[in-house]
Amino acid sequence: MRLNLSADDVLTTTRSVRKRLDFERPVDRSVVTECLDIALQAPTGSNRQGWQWVFVDDQAKKDALAEIYRENFALYASAPQPDFGSDDNRTERMPAVRDSATYLAENFQRAPILMIPCIEGRLDNLPAFATASIWGSLLPAVWSFMLALRERSLGSAWTTIHLMNDGERQAADLLSIPYDSFTQGGLFPIAYTIGTDFKPAARLEASSLMHWNSW
Repeated sequence: MRLNLSADDVLTTTRSVRKRLDFERPVDRSVVTECLDIALQAPTGSNRQGWQWVFVDDQAKKDALAEIYRENFALYASAPQPDFGSDDNRTERMPAVRDSATYLAENFQRAPILMIPCIEGRLDNLPAFATASIWGSLLPAVWSFMLALRERSLGSAWTTIHLMNDGERQAADLLSIPYDSFTQGGLFPIAYTIGTDFKPAARLEASSLMHWNSW
């Protein structure tokens, strides 16, 4: 179902969806392809288009990816969390964020489709110019993909926890991703959302983040 959102609406209401992913409703491959066609219009450095997109709907492979994620999530969840201060809305939201992240970790394999976007090249120990250029050729397309999902009543969450420790290599082995020549950008559950009434989130004021002419 198309929501016919304005550009501003889709930009301000595309959330990281975890608890409101509908794990019971199937997602047709054609809808995913349609979203990717849109995402591939995103800018890419030197027009290289060095991206590859791995979609997984095989249950055994989804189970294996979810287990990699859960093992790393257990370590991540036990690490100290950032302290923003008692008067910061990020502190107030942290329990809810942790709760929804835990829910996703426990249910990752239930998503109808999982996605791993990849970019050509290994980013290990590269200078800032190189890493910024490479990520800048993938991240806009991934965000465009999430925006296209939102317009079609689907949702996702950008997660990177499976990449911790040896997780990226494990996922590469599982999915035959050429680890030595492609870097994974995350692991995304894809599902229709339970309801479509997402709203803008509470964010820091733009004025507190802006710098004109110097820091």
